[in-house]
Amino acid sequence: MKQFKIAFILSAVILIVLVGFLVLERRFNETGRTQAALLMYCAAGVKPPVEKVAGDYRNEYGVEINLQYGGSGTLLSNIRVAQKGDLFLAADESYISIAREQGLVLESIPLAKMRPVVAVRGDRDLRIEAIEDLLRSDLRVAIANPDAASIGRTTKRVFQEAGFWEALEKKVVVFKPTVTDVANDIRVGSVDAGIIWDATANQYPEIKSFRLPRFDRYQETVSAGVLRSSDAPTDALTFLRFLGARNRGLERFKEIGYSPVQGDIWEKRPNILLYSGGVNRLAIEETINQFEQREGVEVTRIYNGCGILVSQMKAGGRPDAYFACDLSFMNEVDSLFEGSVVISQTPMVILVKKGNPKGIAELRSLAAGGLKLGIANHEQSALGALTKRLLEELGIWEDVLKNVRSQTPTADLLVNQIRTGSLDAVIVYEANTGNVKNDLDILQIDHPMAQAIQPFAVGKEGNHKYLTERLLAAIISEDSKGKFEATGFNWRFEK
Repeated sequence: MKQFKIAFILSAVILIVLVGFLVLERRFNETGRTQAALLMYCAAGVKPPVEKVAGDYRNEYGVEINLQYGGSGTLLSNIRVAQKGDLFLAADESYISIAREQGLVLESIPLAKMRPVVAVRGDRDLRIEAIEDLLRSDLRVAIANPDAASIGRTTKRVFQEAGFWEALEKKVVVFKPTVTDVANDIRVGSVDAGIIWDATANQYPEIKSFRLPRFDRYQETVSAGVLRSSDAPTDALTFLRFLGARNRGLERFKEIGYSPVQGDIWEKRPNILLYSGGVNRLAIEETINQFEQREGVEVTRIYNGCGILVSQMKAGGRPDAYFACDLSFMNEVDSLFEGSVVISQTPMVILVKKGNPKGIAELRSLAAGGLKLGIANHEQSALGALTKRLLEELGIWEDVLKNVRSQTPTADLLVNQIRTGSLDAVIVYEANTGNVKNDLDILQIDHPMAQAIQPFAVGKEGNHKYLTERLLAAIISEDSKGKFEATGFNWRFEK
């Protein structure tokens, strides 16, 4: 009997250990490693929805989000000193911008909109119609500290622009560290009025609020970002996407009285679709791979001639983003996208066999008899359309076309064909020649039309617009700029 009990206990212990390993293995397989708790610095005024979202995330994915509350300014100071933590949520996106400028925050997203309002107890017979009313001698007024909380800083800005800040500063009976402290003082009646966010007022049934015309111009955006100090950036980004998803975290914001943005759709491992001209491939592949790894997402790339890609979009294809070979092929589908951003430029060149045995000197030389030429197809690719337009401008299109033996949808096919010796010359982008400079000769084309400009745009209809915008941010980064220049592009993006 004793041996049976010992065997039973040992079996139970072994079972518990095995289950534990299975749980750990599952979490390891989902994220690449076990997930520790995340530390998030959170503006005190946004505590109610964030606390609920953190609970939802813990219940659904078993990841603890430790929340540290304070005024946005105070939290930013703490982050600067501590140099640790994973996420920062501010009631005003300007604090995220400051943190980004100081190298503390990397990726960020907007969450909700808020406006300042004047709040009083609901049972008081008070009516505030203008900011000057707060200067009345019979009112005890509280505001948040401008150096600690975003609502305090906004309050100071409003009153400074109206010329009343010094008067209000003398009038205020107490400066509070957070917007929640101001709301609580109003609720218990220790002050008569205060300035808080409309979303904060919505959380207090004992409070009534007044929207004032001067305040309506100061709508602020609640925003959150991933800290550079995070030891688990992929985990932090995953929670950031959950927090900012319109079918997850933002539902909590709406329930509590905030005005949420139109966030992305939540997926644990989302997949975004990128259409890109083939010429861009070498410049962006490594950046996209790094982006996928950091974000914990997938980017499906469709590389092809831009004429083919445009035809697919006109037939109903809807990529999350489009990186065109040339502006002309963005213009054909620009109604499907937000405003495009010019990223790079590459000149067109003539690629010939080593030593240039046919003595090709310029574009007009391509019309000479006996040549075997390759060009891109003008209906399938931007390069082909640019080539035709350039040769027509010079009046030699028909003569050159007589020598053309190959028309391809992408330039890399032309490069492969001339390397085999089947063609005497091809017209490609300089960005296509990076790997063949030792095997072939490159002839520059001295003509202003021999340039292609590459724009990038985010789709209007995608379910992952903010994620796609972060992909764009990765592609326009300084690190990415070096990759473009190393592959033969001229950098054109300007901040």
